Amino acid sequence: MTTLPPLVPMLVSLIGGYLLGSIPVAVLAAGRRGVDPREVGDRNPGFWNVRERLGHRAAVPVFAGDTAKGVLAGLLGLLAAGAHTTGLGVVTGPSATAAYLAVGAAMIGHAWPVFAGFRGGRSVLTFAGGIAVICPPAFVLALALLAVTFLLTRSFAIGARAGVFAIPLLQLPFAPIGHVAATGALMCLIGVRFGQAALAARRA
Repeated sequence: MTTLPPLVPMLVSLIGGYLLGSIPVAVLAAGRRGVDPREVGDRNPGFWNVRERLGHRAAVPVFAGDTAKGVLAGLLGLLAAGAHTTGLGVVTGPSATAAYLAVGAAMIGHAWPVFAGFRGGRSVLTFAGGIAVICPPAFVLALALLAVTFLLTRSFAIGARAGVFAIPLLQLPFAPIGHVAATGALMCLIGVRFGQAALAARRA
């Protein structure tokens, strides 16, 4: 079996992840109903804005598609680098680096998509999908926290925030601290996008 040079899986992860992330799911889904989510509401081409403008049913494909972008990017990185995982499915070894690069690239693609004029969303669902591959146990625990928080508050938004923000802590028992730090770095991109959105709203 031929072993690929170490640089090849990383390039595959970066380029493939970015192209996957660049697929403008919200723009395509809302466009079928004659709406461009970049021009209405908070101008964020993502699940929440489509849901607010067009309702739950129209937003389901956006939720699924944006999450799938992260899942597929994570799997691309995992497989490109040899599919190294622990018994719980947590990425390890060279596959961890490739998976993180692929998911990060997908998040960048979602935020600045080459297929949609570099006007993208905040990458939250793409991040969540990537974590489902990078650390499945943390993802499952985050879903459980979302569900419990939703039952207590009756707010999906609060539950989603609780689940996402807790992911680094939930990852700690299953992955090295370096992986947890890398997860935090991915979350910083989400913070940057929210900050940019806040500045744009203030200028408007």
